[in-house]
This record gives sequence, structure tokens and C-alpha cells, in this order.
Amino acid sequence: MGSLGIIANPMSGRDSRRLTARAESVSHESKRNQISRIVVGAVATGCTRILAPYDTRRLVLGALENMNIGAEVEEIRGPITHSAEDTRFAVREMKKRGCDVIIVMGGDGTSRIVTQVWQDVVMMPLSTGTNNVFPMWIEPTIAGMAAGLVASGRLSKEETTDRAKIISVALENGETDIALVDALFLQGDRIGNLGPFEPEFMKTLVLTRAEPNAVGMSPLGGLLCPASASDDFGVRVDFCGHNEGGRLLRAPVSPGLFRSAHILSAERLPLDEETTINGPGILAYDGDRERKLAEGESANVTVKRNGPWVINPQRTLQLAAERQLMADLPPWVDPFDGAITGECCGCANTLGHLIKPD
Repeated sequence: MGSLGIIANPMSGRDSRRLTARAESVSHESKRNQISRIVVGAVATGCTRILAPYDTRRLVLGALENMNIGAEVEEIRGPITHSAEDTRFAVREMKKRGCDVIIVMGGDGTSRIVTQVWQDVVMMPLSTGTNNVFPMWIEPTIAGMAAGLVASGRLSKEETTDRAKIISVALENGETDIALVDALFLQGDRIGNLGPFEPEFMKTLVLTRAEPNAVGMSPLGGLLCPASASDDFGVRVDFCGHNEGGRLLRAPVSPGLFRSAHILSAERLPLDEETTINGPGILAYDGDRERKLAEGESANVTVKRNGPWVINPQRTLQLAAERQLMADLPPWVDPFDGAITGECCGCANTLGHLIKPD
């Protein structure tokens, strides 16, 4: 017990939505800083092993370099494709090596890729992307503490996590897809388009979470028929043309970017109830246009509660407080302390050489 894997998407917060909307950029250095805070928090609560994938930006390995805070760092190195396959490889390795918890830094799509490989993974998704509903916004130190408490076994999965809903997509050829937040059927669009979704192309939207306080596809359902992560139902939204009736809904589809869509209906979708989508058209999952349906092809879309186990950090730290798990521990010594004082208390003085005493 005590193994934490970290997946950090180098491209999250850096895609074309910096140009097509008003989304902020997230630098590689900012991600490294967040990773270092995650690891300190995790080790402080009992994590003893960090599984760190290699990438050409050295996000995880660069953040851990010279930290020397008492945890074993195990590098995961595989073929670099600069695609989602890099993440899939890393997750397969983490599963094979007995990883207890994975922290996923990215957007909805990054967590979806992790779930494709390991559907019942214990994870904590942290937002470093754009139209994020599934990942949470939380101080990385606290995220690391919660992950460390679960990874070390000091608190159990059963009392600290919630099972996420997913969208299961079954195709006629036997293939399956999944989404964590939204599956959108479009006509007139194309695979690989990275621009915002245009309302005139939207036909049917299925959501696990329809949140009025989000951006992306989620508020297109959430502003009319809300559904939270804990609700045991999803939402189906059907669109229509401007001359076909419906209600004109104004919603934020990306940071600082609104669109008006004609909504024919928005209603609750019970768990395990199938919605059939008939081609031709494109299926987009969590914002990524990925699957083409030809004329005559169909897909069955279902909201299920059989996704990853997501750590609830507030509940986890509350339990730690009730059981006083952070009390009566040995003194904590951080290399930063030696760097600031110019002294080293039995650990590597990693930054001391940068500070010259008077």
C-alpha cells in the first residue's frame, strides 16, 4: 500500500481554445509546481511510492527532481507518440505495478482516457484544462493529502470515494466507447475539428452531469434540467433548427464564450435507459469529436453508475480530523527548510547551494 500515480496532460490548458475562446493558458512550469505540492501532501499523509510517467516536457519527473522527501520515485517509460496512447500506456503500467490511487491532471478528456484503460480506478481528477466538469478545483497540497490518506490505507476507498457515472456507447459493430460528462451527436461537423461546437450542428446531447454553474456542454442541460454527480439519473437534450420551434437558450460553451441554441426538449434520463442515435453524423465525447456514424449506422447510449471511484477530498480530510490521523506523527522535515536556513537536518539540502549566507 502507499502507491500514488500521477498523470499530467502536457496539452491541457494549451489547446486552440486559447484562440477560439477566452480560456487561460496553463504553463508547464505551473503544472510542475502543482505536482510538487501534490507529492508533498501525499507523502506527508503516508504515501511511500510515486509512479511517474516520462514525457518530453518532464512534467512529473521534472517536478520531482531533487525533492528528496522520503518517497520512492518509480519512473514509467514507454514509446512516446504525443497522443492519448501515451496516457493509456502509463495507466496500464500503473495498474500492472499495483498503483493504489491516480491523480489525473487535465480536463474531462484526460480522465476519460484513464477510465478507458482502468474503469474502476481510484482517482482524483484535478483541473488544468478548459471546459472542465469532471475534474475538481482544489489546492494541490490538499489533493495530495487526501490521495495519500487513501493510497496508504489509513482511510478506506469505501468511506472516501463516490462511484462516478459514465456514458456507455455501444456500436453495431461490437465496439464500445465511453464518456464521463457528455456525448454529443452532431450533423454537418467533422472528426478532428478543435473549434467550439456550433449549435446548428447539434442534434442530441446526453449528460451524466448537467450543471448550471459549468461551461461547455453541461450547462446546455443544466440551465433547464440540472443533474449533479450524485443524482441517479442523467439528462437528454434534443436540439432543433431556428424555424422548428423550441426554446432559445443562451449558455457558456467555453470560458468567455456564449452561444444560443434552440432546445426542443431537456429531460431526465434514468440510469441504464438506452438512447438510440442514428447516423449519419459525428459523436463527440467530453468535447472531443471521435466517432463517425455512417448513413444507416446507429449507436446505443446509456448513462450508468459504473465509472471510476473518485476521492472526495472534503470528506477524506474531515474523517482524518475526526480520527486525528495527523496528530502524534514524527516531526516533518522538508528539504525546503534546509534551503532557507542554509542547514540540512538529515535530508538532502536541494536548494541550499542557491542561497549564500551573509
